[in-house]
Parts: sequence; C-alpha cells; structure tokens
Amino acid sequence: MTYSKEQLYRMARQALSTGDMRAAVFACREVNASYPDYFEGWGVASELHLKLKRPEAALMAAEKALDIRPSSTKALLQKVECWLSTDNKKDAATLLLELADKEYREVQIYDRLGMLFTQLDMHEQSLPQFQKASNLEPDNPAALYNLAACQRFNGDLVDAENTLDRMLIIKPSDHEGQAMRSSLRKQTVEHNHVEELQGILASSDMTDQGQVQVCYAMAKEFDDIDDVQNAYRYLAQGADIKRSRMRYDVQTDLDIIASIRDAYNHQIFQSGINGHSSKEPIFIIGLPRTGTTLVERVLGSHSDVYAAGELSNFSRELMRQVQVNYGEEKIPREELASCTTKMDFSRLGADYINSTRPLTGELPRFIDKLPFNFLYAGLIHLALPDAKIIHVTRHPMAACYAIYKQLFKDAYPYSYNQEDLGRYYIAYHQLMSHWNTVMPGVIYSLSYESVVADLESESRKLLNFCELPWEDQCLKFYESKQASTTASASQVRKPVYSSSVNRWRAYEDELQPLRAILEGAGIDVS
Repeated sequence: MTYSKEQLYRMARQALSTGDMRAAVFACREVNASYPDYFEGWGVASELHLKLKRPEAALMAAEKALDIRPSSTKALLQKVECWLSTDNKKDAATLLLELADKEYREVQIYDRLGMLFTQLDMHEQSLPQFQKASNLEPDNPAALYNLAACQRFNGDLVDAENTLDRMLIIKPSDHEGQAMRSSLRKQTVEHNHVEELQGILASSDMTDQGQVQVCYAMAKEFDDIDDVQNAYRYLAQGADIKRSRMRYDVQTDLDIIASIRDAYNHQIFQSGINGHSSKEPIFIIGLPRTGTTLVERVLGSHSDVYAAGELSNFSRELMRQVQVNYGEEKIPREELASCTTKMDFSRLGADYINSTRPLTGELPRFIDKLPFNFLYAGLIHLALPDAKIIHVTRHPMAACYAIYKQLFKDAYPYSYNQEDLGRYYIAYHQLMSHWNTVMPGVIYSLSYESVVADLESESRKLLNFCELPWEDQCLKFYESKQASTTASASQVRKPVYSSSVNRWRAYEDELQPLRAILEGAGIDVS
C-alpha cells in the first residue's frame, strides 16, 4: 500500500503520542525516503530521534528540515532542543536569544522559548516569554501556570500568587496550580485556601496524582495555621497514595550504598590521588530539605562564586566513563561501585569541569548543590582533590520530617513512608561516617541549626574553609536576584528564620515509627 506524505506524517505523529516507537520509526523512514523534500517529515523524525536518545541523528534531521525552510521558527527551536541534548549550551543559548528578539502570534512558540530558557537556567530571559504567552491568551491556564512558576523561580512571589489566583478562577481543579499557590507564603487563619482545597478533594473525578497534590497542599496550609491533627492526616493520606503508586524497594538503595562503602575503602585513598587539579567546584551535599539551599545562597552571594544549582553532571560523566570502559556489557547494580574504582579519575574530573561550561568558568569558583552527590563524595575527592565538599547536616528527626512533608517531583522515592525514610537515613548516616573515616578532614560538616543560630559566625568559618575572603553581602543572601528552582524557592527570599528548626516536635506522636527505627540504629534523636 502506498501512503501519502500527509498520511505517513499523521501515522508518525500518532505513534509518537502513544509511545509506539516501532510504528513511529516505520512511518518516519517511509516519509523521509519517499518524500525527502517534505518539511514536516524531517521535523517529526528529529523529535523521534530525541525520544530514542539519538541526539546527533535528531540534529541531522532538524538540519534537513532547515534546508527546506531556513527561517522556520519551529525547526530552529527543534535545533536548540538537539543542542541541549548534546550539552551544546553555548550555541543553544545564542540561537535562543536571537529568536527571543522576534515577535510571534502563537502562544506555543513563546511557551517553548520560555521552557528552553528554563532548561538553560536563564530564568530572567524565560520570564518575558511566558508573559507574552499569557498576554496573547489571558485565559489560557497552561500559559498562566508557566508564568507563575517562572515568577516563583525569580522570587516574584506576590506576582506568582496573583497569577495563580487568575488561573484558578479559570480552572479551580488544577491541582498543580493549587499546590504551588499554597507553597508561596505562610497561610494565616484569616487568609488561606483550606475550604477551597477540601471542596476540590471531595470531587469525584480527582485522579490519584491530583489527590496527592491537593493533600500535600492542605497539609501545608493546616500546618501554617497550627492545626497539627489535620495537617498530619492529609500529609499521611497524600504520602500513602503516592507510595502506593510507586514500584520502589528501599532495600535496592541500601544495597547500593553498602556496595559503595565496600568498594571505596582505606586502600583507595592511601594509594595516592592524581585527580584533575581544578579548584573551581564547591560541592554542597547531604539530604534534601536540610539547609543545602540556604548554604548555597550564602556562598553564592560572594562575588567570586557562581551558584550553578543542582547539577547532575558528575554522575552523568561517571556513567559515561563506565560505558566507555565496559561498552554494552550490562553491569549488575551491586557490582557497579566496584567497577568505578578502576576508572581514570583525573579524566573524570576534567570531563566534569568541561561539562559545566559555559554555565561556569566566568568566576573563579562555582557551586554544585546536588544533595545526593553524598553518594559520590569519595569519587569526587579522587577526581577533584582540590574541590571543596560541604556536608550540611540537620537533626535526624527534623531532617526526616522535612523530607516526609515535601512532595518531590521525580526524586527521593524513599520519602513517602516512615519506614523507608528511616532505613534510608540510617544508610546515609553510615555512608557519611564512612567517608569521614576513609578521607578524614576532607569534608566540611555544617549543621543547619548552627547556621540559623549564628549566621555570621558560621558563614565566616564556611568562607574560610572555601578559601574565600569575607564579604558582608553573604549575610544578605535573601536580596540576591538569582533564580532558585528548588523546593526552597519561596523560603530563600527571606532572612534566616528559626521557626522550622524544631517544628517536627509538634508531630512527635505521629512520627513515633520513624523515631523507633532511628533509635534502634543508635542514632541520637533527643
């Protein structure tokens, strides 16, 4: 049977939307072989290659589309997507800035421009794109949501709440919008959204995901107004639904952590470290919600330091080198840590530094604040022996409660069940003790409680460890205009406050299962 180019394009598009990669590959091959001058055929082929994680092939297809229509904004944006997939951020940013100077009539173009700027952590540039999208279609809920999210990242919290108010009038059942609005400020008895949220939760057409979002929003608002009983009830309800939808076994993570401890023993660190000599990186590690963002903002306010955010570059370069060394060989998870001990650590360090460009390099130092880099602290020291590693700690119960009450997007699956959380915390605690034993003095430990109690004293000691001269502006981190995309995006706009330090104690009865697990492992929770 002979298909027209339009039929093949529709077949490819339909197959992509349903995840039928085999059918999509067939349709793309047919349309591009039979109709090589068909613009849409090369465009959908580029999208397919990106889905299949073939960025070079995707770029070639995008170039073919541009050969047919050189000025196509759609194809140029696709080219940016391809460059981002190959870590070519410099060319991606240059082309995006050129495209952002033009005027368009389609919301989708402005929205995509904004999203791509966001991927590049260029949040100041993404904001006007989302604003233009919402101006074109003031009643478009998706456009308003994206604008509000960008305003939140940039610290425009009042504007973000106003935008969400507009959006939720149009689409009150939007659970993501409701959850974001609840997070923007501390709610009060006089001014909250509890009744509205309860009405939405009672709706019969709520999905599991929607229920989770609304339950966490309600838990947050009830906690804000000091209604502990209702706060925990909705928190547990949301966490239970979230956990029930996950295929996760915490024992897998515990086995991986144990294998890291076994593989990275005393001998490796005593055999001499010949890593890459860069002094640029400052790694902030630990668990999420323990004050890592606060420490990042303090350090990032220094004139010699760029806060690069939560980078996945180190683990990505690590796995890249493993693939080079072992090819297509499938390595069991429990053997992976042992395999990494045989790599070229100097090359790993150099590849990591290069992978952060051009985001980094304009200032003498940069911060990589990805909490779960605590798993790689030993590898980081071997690869970058002159890098600074800062471990932010928090009272065990306070840390676990803060993690439990946070709805994460795609990370930290152990956080939705007290037993999982307790067991993971123990493994983390044991690994950090191990790192301090096998490489004493390398990791600087800084407690969240100490920072809150005496910001200036702890900041001075922190800068001294990082070999940075003192600057008063580090104490005014909350005045920084730099965007924050972490769960703490709202809190970092305020001066240091102590109200959250012992908030977990209001939930001591509800957190007894967690406490018992930690105490059983000999962890002090007094």
